[in-house]
Amino acid sequence: MTNKKPIRINAIEELTCSNRFGTFFGVPQSVFDQVWQELSSPPKNSVAYVSMEIGADPDIFHPVQDFLTEEEYSKSPDPTIQQLLDKYLHGPRKIPNYSGGLGVLAGDTLKSFADTHVPVMAISLLYREGYFSQLVDSRIGQIDQATNWSPEKTPTLFQLQDPLQVGQPLEITVPFFNEYDHPTEAKAHVWMKMEISEELDYFVPEFLLDYSIPSSPPWVREAGLRLYNAKSAIMKANQRRMLGSGILPLTEALGLTPGTIHLNEQHGVAVTLHLILRQLEKTKGKDFRRAMNDDDIMAAAQEVAQHIVYTIHTPVKAGHDRFARSLYTGISHETCHRILDLLASDADSPHEYNFTAFAMRVNRTINSVSRLHRDVTRRQFPDVAEKIKAITNGVHHLTWISATRAELFDNTKELAGWRDDPGVFAQMKLGDEQAFRKQLQQTWYQDNEALVAYVNTMLSDHRSQMDTTWIDPPNYLSHLLPQESHLIPGVFTVGFARRFSTYKRADLIFDDIPALADILVKNNWRINLIFAGKAHPQDEPGKSVLKLILDNQKELYERSNGLAQLIFIPGYDMQIAKMMVSGVHTWLNSPKRPLEASGTSGMKAAMNGVPNLSVMDGWWVEGYHEGATGWKFGYEGPLNAESLSEHPDTLLYAEDAQSFYRLLPQVLELFYERPDEYMQLAVNNLRLNVPIFNTHRMAAEYVRKYDLKLPKQTDARIKNFQKLYQSEPSDA
Repeated sequence: MTNKKPIRINAIEELTCSNRFGTFFGVPQSVFDQVWQELSSPPKNSVAYVSMEIGADPDIFHPVQDFLTEEEYSKSPDPTIQQLLDKYLHGPRKIPNYSGGLGVLAGDTLKSFADTHVPVMAISLLYREGYFSQLVDSRIGQIDQATNWSPEKTPTLFQLQDPLQVGQPLEITVPFFNEYDHPTEAKAHVWMKMEISEELDYFVPEFLLDYSIPSSPPWVREAGLRLYNAKSAIMKANQRRMLGSGILPLTEALGLTPGTIHLNEQHGVAVTLHLILRQLEKTKGKDFRRAMNDDDIMAAAQEVAQHIVYTIHTPVKAGHDRFARSLYTGISHETCHRILDLLASDADSPHEYNFTAFAMRVNRTINSVSRLHRDVTRRQFPDVAEKIKAITNGVHHLTWISATRAELFDNTKELAGWRDDPGVFAQMKLGDEQAFRKQLQQTWYQDNEALVAYVNTMLSDHRSQMDTTWIDPPNYLSHLLPQESHLIPGVFTVGFARRFSTYKRADLIFDDIPALADILVKNNWRINLIFAGKAHPQDEPGKSVLKLILDNQKELYERSNGLAQLIFIPGYDMQIAKMMVSGVHTWLNSPKRPLEASGTSGMKAAMNGVPNLSVMDGWWVEGYHEGATGWKFGYEGPLNAESLSEHPDTLLYAEDAQSFYRLLPQVLELFYERPDEYMQLAVNNLRLNVPIFNTHRMAAEYVRKYDLKLPKQTDARIKNFQKLYQSEPSDA
């Protein structure tokens, strides 16, 4: 929390706000009215940010809860307000509508839009079973379970009400077509998550479409249950349609008027189809289906493109939606086929529609998520190469900097204002740098101690549960005696946590366990290796990589004489992520270059001063600073067709693992023998990387693409953030 708020809240009742769609909580009525007016203004001076997944759990960033705790608000004579207080102070804090980096990045982006007062609404789906809950068994590996959660009980989340029927939820109608080219309708309820700024003086509404309701057809209800449900190709296609086709009915039902639609990946690109159809009707009349020709379609697409901003997030082919033409023939009408034939064709796969290609062709601007990713994307899509620019990702610094580090920064006068402006770190001129370094070292130790305590408690719990559950603990240390199986604070700790896909090569550093163990034994160096993450339920190769981590634990422990302790934390979520990125001593990133478009987990570590140990891929090419902020290893050769391949024979395990083994002794020697130099890397990360890799700067770069007219004060702040870094130097 900041010490001074620009608005004064004198009573808890002042955080209750309402409009014709319901009663909400978290900002004063004046703030609510201002935001809603901006989003519904006739000039269309706002943005709809569309994302298949949004990760913004209120468990690690919760300004309203912080305010209630700080002001000691816990009781109200009003039963309605008391219910809201109980919900915010004691309610469940999980919103499991995300799978990994894309969703968490979306959540961070929206938090920064709220903090910087940019008029944005977000649109996504509400998944009744979330993504999935992860159990891990040492013999089986990952076990997937449906997530149980209750949106009704979750703070910051509100179901919108029908203004014409008191007590009834708002229900919108979304048009679809069936396999007989007949119109059919799906129904959806609407939930609003309020992404509230730290100052409680602005918010971004995230509208989540809930299709799992009785009035929707069974095939729609099933597709709306779980994020990225890949049970069948048609279910996958339907999920995408449910997102994209719901955008216009939603905004029109709420009276909102976005002038720009920002597609965060191509999952919602079906909205473009609907806009093209509307444009054709506008220019050719009601009978446009008969009257139009290909030139008319292309002209309509060109007009629609002026309202679309598109961000592509991955060069990995599996991340680019392709659907068989025969499948789409069965779920859309003939006019859609004609549009897709022209705009979603794929020269490499003529029998499929390529929806990434569709999104790349119909927009006014395209951006990649790092400079290296820009270069890769231009090679993949040469027809639109000139339009592709870089906006390097960032993370929300207020979410990911640990509480202990934040307290230190609050108490460092040279960092005054860092919460509002992460650029403050770039001008950090400390009066007593040695004292600051010592304090930073102490907070780092506290965060490491907290992570170690969590792991030790987990190991103990798993050990005691062995006789009461069929799950075999996912850690070799749980099978040892307590005195042999605990981590020690201060031991060099490596963190690795992300989605388990084969190209991310989570098991790379275990390619030659004898070589790894020999480094440690020769020098008597202890090391903790803490891993976490999930593989997609249908990604069997990814699950195999996760299982290899478990299988390597015993051999590494025994060959290193207990000096190396390899841990896997199941149930990875944002709370575990925050504990890890602040509690480890280095963050490991080992993808095959250049398949990691950006990566954001390492940025979160850098926000805490933690140096990265990474392949030169994604954001690290920009964040490495010639070794001032961490280390690099692995292949750095030119980009070619083989470097974009995910085939197992091209993943360079032996070469990059050997590069890591050559580097590791330098890292450990620096940590154990020259701690002052190690701490300099931490200070360098604060100075060099915090000002760049934050979502305030990233959001400001997006605003440049949105063509918004902002109030003078907001515009000045945005321009200040734009000056922090130019992802695309030519835009300077």
